[in-house]
Amino acid sequence: MLSASYDNSLVVISLLVAILASFTALDMAERVNTTGSVQNRAGRYWLAGGAVAMGIGIWSMHFVGMLAFRLPIELGYDAAITLLSLAIAIAVSAYALWSVSQPELPLRRLLNSALVMGAGIAAMHYTGMAAMRMNPGIEYDPLLFTISVAIAILASAAALWIAFHLRRNTPHVRAARVGASVVMGVAIVGMHYTGMAAANFPMDSICLSARGGVSPGWLAILIVVVTLAVLSIALLTSVLDARLESRTAKLARSLAQANEELTQMVLHDHLTKLPNRSLLDDRLSQAINKAARNKSYFALMFMDLDGFKTINDSLGHHVGDRLLVAVANRLAETMRAHDTVARLGGDEFVILVDLEKPDDAMAVAEKLVETVNRPFMVEKYELRVSASIGIAIYPADGSTRHDLVINADAAMYHTKRSGRNGYNFFESSMNANAHNQLQWLQDLRAALERKQFKLVYQPKFLAPSGAVIGAEALLRWQHPVHGLVGPDDFIALAERSGLIIPIGAWVLDEACRQMREWLDQGHDDWTMAVNLSALQFGDPHLLQVVQSTLDKHQLPARCLTLEITESTAMQDTEASLRTLHKIAGLGVEISIDDFGTGYSSLLYLKRLPASELKIDRGFVRDLTDGTEDAAIVSAIVALGRALNLRIVAEGVETEMQQDFLTSVGCEAMQGFLIGRPMAPEQFIRAVDPPSTPLELLPQALARHG
Repeated sequence: MLSASYDNSLVVISLLVAILASFTALDMAERVNTTGSVQNRAGRYWLAGGAVAMGIGIWSMHFVGMLAFRLPIELGYDAAITLLSLAIAIAVSAYALWSVSQPELPLRRLLNSALVMGAGIAAMHYTGMAAMRMNPGIEYDPLLFTISVAIAILASAAALWIAFHLRRNTPHVRAARVGASVVMGVAIVGMHYTGMAAANFPMDSICLSARGGVSPGWLAILIVVVTLAVLSIALLTSVLDARLESRTAKLARSLAQANEELTQMVLHDHLTKLPNRSLLDDRLSQAINKAARNKSYFALMFMDLDGFKTINDSLGHHVGDRLLVAVANRLAETMRAHDTVARLGGDEFVILVDLEKPDDAMAVAEKLVETVNRPFMVEKYELRVSASIGIAIYPADGSTRHDLVINADAAMYHTKRSGRNGYNFFESSMNANAHNQLQWLQDLRAALERKQFKLVYQPKFLAPSGAVIGAEALLRWQHPVHGLVGPDDFIALAERSGLIIPIGAWVLDEACRQMREWLDQGHDDWTMAVNLSALQFGDPHLLQVVQSTLDKHQLPARCLTLEITESTAMQDTEASLRTLHKIAGLGVEISIDDFGTGYSSLLYLKRLPASELKIDRGFVRDLTDGTEDAAIVSAIVALGRALNLRIVAEGVETEMQQDFLTSVGCEAMQGFLIGRPMAPEQFIRAVDPPSTPLELLPQALARHG
């Protein structure tokens, strides 16, 4: 027999190629599994690409091992038979990847697959050996031949089991794949060299492929380079795809979380986390459809908290917000899981309750009233509020969402007017008031567009000189049906509906336009006072509106005075201070209206950038020497002087009030005694010339009031 030898460097390279091919196979198994199934397009692409890369790797290991084999005769390899062995390797690899991509790998399938794969690897090896076309033929040792095939089958079983269990991208899986690749590589190399050891070559053997076949000299380098390139590209593609998939999955999770949070924000109240109006509307529609199908009942309850505004005004918004959260949590705990507790805004809650019979709503309402009546501990305060509830029953009180909402709201307002802290079922007589409120709201929405609002102006004058120092702009509504309507009849409705913001912007614009006109007429020492509602004062666009209005009419900021009530300024003192300082920074004067009636703090009062305090008409009405009101007014005047503030008394209607206010040092006054609110042209005729003596001014203004 011919004596065989091996090129040790190529033997080592064959082992490294086997390990790299094993690692590639394991990584490809993970990519095929991650794509979901070989039934989809991505899975099939990865299976095909993985089979080619893995097959080339296994075949290359085999062929490099063949090239490491040396005989004392010239060797070569038949190209067609060699390519056939490569095709067998790729087919075996495809079958292996398909096997480990299945959801399960039971023992029976594992053994059958190992048998097929082992036979295929053995076929690849011995086909490659046949590519030498030896004459006489190669003689194989039966025992070693059998052992090599057995090793191929056992190695295939181990490889399939390892690949199946390491196909998922779990923690430390990379390190486990490296270790498994070494084991699999050694097993494959062991099978190859056992098969080579089984081959015996007679002394007179010649290689028929030596002349017409592929020469092994340059083939070793070419195969190693191409194989390493293919495996490297496959691994790099797999790693990049895995990273891309990981980032995509992370992005998908982030988007899902963001979508969930957005849904939560869109459908839930941001403060209490209860369903908001949008989600309530959807659930109310579902309740109507369900009740219509099943001929069943449900109750829609509107709840308003009695006494909440006082707590919110006196202790601040942060305490009020925490109280609302506590009420929301208690209501949610009281109701059943399939009932709906929603918050519409402010201190208004809505409860949607399934009923066995309509009368069951009474017990639910009583439980809600009792629940809200229990004290709440918020920070260091023990707070008490009560509930006014209105109840509408489907279908008796409405068969549509709109009717149920309107009627429950009407019943709730009836409870408030009846003494609060209780509940009322809707009655048809309440509809008149509900429809009346709705009509007023619709008219109010159209009033701006139809230019039904107008301003009248009440003069302010210095005491005791009687010089007019400006006017206060007062809003009136020329209603097409009800005639001239004062603010007391519609401002509260405008506040509740939010219409006070555009109405207030119109008032500011019209007042500044009028002041610009008076300024052009020479009244450069006058100021125009405009009242700000609480909702306007809290509008984040207030500063921009004031600045743009001044710019529009080219009105100096010193000619404008913005009046805010004491209670508004003290609702959230720190936020109020920031807003007021920004307004003062424009050069606009600030007046604290209704002073003495709210929850003032001297600590904050001295920090307010105000230039004026207005004494509430309630103190002026019963003003005589020796009364409590006289003492309060005297104290306010003294306080104003100490803080360098101008003191204005409003509601001056008698000469006695005027004399007393003048005697204690009140600097400015306004009231019916000296001038009622007037249209601008009447105002000018009444106060011009401005030197009218104080004692004659009432008669002059009365003629035009």
